[in-house]
Amino acid sequence: MFYPFKLLLLCCLLCCVVPAQADPAQRSFADWQVTCNNLNLCLARNTGQHQGLVMTLERGEKGDIGVGLRREAGLQRSVLAPQSHFMSRLELDGEPLVLAGKWHSSEHMLFTDDAATVDAFLHTIGEGEVITLKQGPGKLSLKGFNAALAYINARPRHTAASTPEAAAGVKQAYSVPPLSSQERSALLDYAAWRMNTSRCSLSPMRQSVRAYALSNTTALVLVNCEAGAWNIVDLAWFVSRSEPVTATPVQLVLPFQPPGHGRRLELMNSVFDEQTGELRTLKKNRGIGDCGVATRWRFDGQQFRLIRYAAEPACDGWHGPVGWPVLWINHPLSATLAP
Repeated sequence: MFYPFKLLLLCCLLCCVVPAQADPAQRSFADWQVTCNNLNLCLARNTGQHQGLVMTLERGEKGDIGVGLRREAGLQRSVLAPQSHFMSRLELDGEPLVLAGKWHSSEHMLFTDDAATVDAFLHTIGEGEVITLKQGPGKLSLKGFNAALAYINARPRHTAASTPEAAAGVKQAYSVPPLSSQERSALLDYAAWRMNTSRCSLSPMRQSVRAYALSNTTALVLVNCEAGAWNIVDLAWFVSRSEPVTATPVQLVLPFQPPGHGRRLELMNSVFDEQTGELRTLKKNRGIGDCGVATRWRFDGQQFRLIRYAAEPACDGWHGPVGWPVLWINHPLSATLAP
């Protein structure tokens, strides 16, 4: 006879359980791409043959939306010729695009986060097909924009970073006793032995060995192993700093599964920053570095924990790794989608 009450109580408890982290997502809708990170901050932009005219739409921590338009050369390194004011040259489907409300503008940029202005702008372009620039290159396709906006609106609002992984992002300043010359020599000898026993295709002349202090008892050893056109794959080990020498392979395991990829990450173009204690990887999908995956990791005493994961699947020459949208971040004070 108490079952209904117990069932009701269980349902109430389940409704009160709110996940501390959201599932990161990155999706394409025709000519638009949406990225939402683990804090549920979302960023959308047009991709493809935009000729340097890009609009971004970002949903912030409080659910507020900001809109920006930029006309830049991107990574193609061309120089934009002087033009009349950017705002006055915008056209929607061949007709002048009149922007009312509160906008911050410069020669090559427009931005607003005023709610009324954003609403009016979205209403104006809602049925449009393309935004262009009068007397100049620039083609901002709106195909897929409404679907991208609907996807963002359907996502939950901002989620607080309250997991142990988030705490790792605000760890105190990195301070570890440096390797002595004797330690470094022993680690390099160990790495040389590893190179001789590992099945690496990279010629010995191109292999490099690096050793870094991670803690009072553990060091990191990195060895170049494979090389492609623009990526170098490393092997890495945690090695003890004292006798007897013990070594454990470094495995980078993501706390989430990126779209279309597994949770284990190869060490590509890896760099260890001794000032911050961060291990950084960079997988480039093209030589100019306009698309790929960039990650940052921090040693917690036993393994590397992810503190930042950024990915740009659109190879359209718009920006380099520093601007790629972020799917996962563990520093609550730096939870923007793009630095």
